[in-house]
Amino acid sequence: MSKTWYPMINYENCIECGACVAHCTHGVYNKEKAPRPIVIFPEGCIQGCAGCGSLCPAEAIDYFGDTGNNQNEGCNCGCGDISENDAKQTEEGCESDCDCGGGCDCGE
Repeated sequence: MSKTWYPMINYENCIECGACVAHCTHGVYNKEKAPRPIVIFPEGCIQGCAGCGSLCPAEAIDYFGDTGNNQNEGCNCGCGDISENDAKQTEEGCESDCDCGGGCDCGE
């Protein structure tokens, strides 16, 4: 969990589609206010995870702590959709189809 990385919503661009709220499994967004994305638990966000931002059709999500050099370091969220068959440890490292942009849930 991270205190140095979390989503920031640009409400001028946000179309309130709810994709980000529905996607996040870490309690970052207030689900009771969906589809409006209201960040209530920034500490729940995973360092480097950009899953909600990658789904935003309006590109209304930036991340506090994003230096532009992040490659989803430390992301082990699995995004709720990764099974043991989807993520595996290999000699080259961890492979996964995680849709948060490079994270994995294989235990690396």
